[in-house]
Amino acid sequence: MKPARILTIAGSDCSGGAGLQADLKTITMLGGYGMSAITAITAQNTRGVFAVEPLSPEMVAAQIDACLDDIGVDAVKIGMLGSAAITHIVADRLEKIAAPVVFDPVMVATSGGLLADADTVAAFGRLMALAALTTPNLPELAALGGEAAVRTKTQALLIKGGHGEGAVIKNRLISPNGEHIFTSERIDTRHTHGTGCTLASAIATGLGQGMALPEAVKRAGDFVHAALLAAPGFGAGHGPLGHQAVRL
Repeated sequence: MKPARILTIAGSDCSGGAGLQADLKTITMLGGYGMSAITAITAQNTRGVFAVEPLSPEMVAAQIDACLDDIGVDAVKIGMLGSAAITHIVADRLEKIAAPVVFDPVMVATSGGLLADADTVAAFGRLMALAALTTPNLPELAALGGEAAVRTKTQALLIKGGHGEGAVIKNRLISPNGEHIFTSERIDTRHTHGTGCTLASAIATGLGQGMALPEAVKRAGDFVHAALLAAPGFGAGHGPLGHQAVRL
């Protein structure tokens, strides 16, 4: 059986912990075939984001077209977009396909670096409308107008609880089929760089492999938890996960 074809549309993290690098590691470890359309090049590491250079919208579109026209796609993950113009051209392309889309509305890196300006965030509505699932963390949810506002704009919503308090992390999946709660023990670690990217790309891989949404979310959460436990300890700040060590 051929692997599910998963396209990540995201920024590049030169240090390998987040962005499309984390996505491709995740997709591969879960048995998918990873492709990427780079939206922006970043100079970043575990300590921060030092420079961001978005690609042209035309180049982003050309990458998407090259993947879709030849390889095809079974699911799409969207991460950092880089500009409002890129956001709109990505929406233009994805409106033409039937594959499920997982949209991670990235605004700020784990280290605190700004990854989306106000115009880009304002354009997110088009992608939420296309998405089978939108996956904001608690600060992102607030910036998008809160649960009620986002719920009306997307097919399903996964509210990530990692920014909450307490010994247990609670992720809430809200869909037309009801609400599912996924819990995991909070791991006391500074090595959390790329957790959101990893979760979203893992969900997209599951959907591309034919999993039901709750099943895909559950496996993705298990993968992130295992990758946190396997973190290699690199860097002086928010270190990367141990994608390569996970065996589910």
